[in-house]
Amino acid sequence: MADAPAPAVTLFTDGACRGNPGPGGWSFILRHDASGKEKEGSGGEALTTNNRMELSGVIEGLKSLNTRTRVDVVTDSTYVAKGSAEWMSGWKKNGWRRRVKGKGWGEVKNVDLWQELDGLLAAHDVTFSVVRGHSGHAENERCDELAVAAAKSFQK
Repeated sequence: MADAPAPAVTLFTDGACRGNPGPGGWSFILRHDASGKEKEGSGGEALTTNNRMELSGVIEGLKSLNTRTRVDVVTDSTYVAKGSAEWMSGWKKNGWRRRVKGKGWGEVKNVDLWQELDGLLAAHDVTFSVVRGHSGHAENERCDELAVAAAKSFQK
């Protein structure tokens, strides 16, 4: 008897930062493809960077899954999409180091989050799609609203 196919979801994510570094927020919308049921999540940090928040949106969305799942991550972050699909395998081979122009080898920026994401990607079947930010994409706009609100919650 064949295994049942993994459930399929679409994970929309975004990150925002009020200054870079500054107060930041992440968000996600997780949509179950078959039922259309959605779950939103958001949070942030008082002092962070935009790239950390972009990564955190994906990480937190994937952490909300309870079982191995087919996931299409929809993000406006080329950094997250290319890092996951293209760059990460090389970083891992090189001990989470990357070539720094004119300086030899250096640690991958945000290595703690990349390593956490690596584990989550191994637990699911994940693909990435990049959309243009602030272009009217409904879910990306909603994620932006949530991430900005989370970032603003840390401003005094």
